[in-house]
Amino acid sequence: MELITKEPNINKEQVNRGKPKWLRVKLPVGQNYKAVRKLVDEYKLHTICESGNCPNMGECWGAGTATFMILGNTCTRSCGFCAVHTGRPDSVEWDEPEKVALSVKRMKIKHAVITSVDRDDLADGGSIIWVETVKAIRRISPGTTLETLIPDFKGEKHNIARVASVRPEIVSHNMETVRRLTRKVRIQAQYDRSLEVLSYLKECGVERTKSGIMLGLGETKDEVLESLHDLRRNNVDIVTLGQYLQPTTKHLPVVEYVEPEMFDFYKEEGMKMGFRYIESGPLVRSSYHAEKHLF
Repeated sequence: MELITKEPNINKEQVNRGKPKWLRVKLPVGQNYKAVRKLVDEYKLHTICESGNCPNMGECWGAGTATFMILGNTCTRSCGFCAVHTGRPDSVEWDEPEKVALSVKRMKIKHAVITSVDRDDLADGGSIIWVETVKAIRRISPGTTLETLIPDFKGEKHNIARVASVRPEIVSHNMETVRRLTRKVRIQAQYDRSLEVLSYLKECGVERTKSGIMLGLGETKDEVLESLHDLRRNNVDIVTLGQYLQPTTKHLPVVEYVEPEMFDFYKEEGMKMGFRYIESGPLVRSSYHAEKHLF
């Protein structure tokens, strides 16, 4: 218990030097970026690109892609790493699936990633809107493949099964961190419950499951490898590993900027474990190069 609650051993000299050169990104520019920006504003859509302060927004929007966030932009959970606003969410917008589907069609997206805030205030956890969004995209943009990055639905299997029943090409759920740090990083989540979600998705017939881990929160090399082993034991196919970046001073501090060579090491070790695909690098986020994860 003490290991979970004590302050991390922060490498202050490294962190005080600021972000290293491998974390510098270009400012968003270009016509494609402007077109996506206009579309998001026009339809009043929420994207995790903006809400999560993603460093790749310029690159992805410039390529004409975005990760849509459904069920509003207010989360019922207060994770220590996440920039999404916490509070009492607004009422469900039942026309949201249609709006998202129309945007996917207008953007001519070949592979769409959908995520959501946690909606612990809803009896179904938001799973019905999830299903309706997938169905709307299938109907309006039938050539688009889908990844659904889902919450844990508090481990309630009927809600997990509901999403799995509409057969997205990839269903992902992020572990976010190693076992020891879960209570601090994901306050209302549970490490083993997330593993159970991923395992149950396979039981429901999902062909490709996926998860993501952030580095730089104070985890050790052995703990990362342990988490990768845990994911493989639960038949996860795809993993993303990226550097944690502190959204605001109110969020958890960066303990370490992990060298790119370590990301290469984790990818190599993970592939030996039998993962089908690993995206590993300082700027990698869950939906980064998501279209490649269809293999």
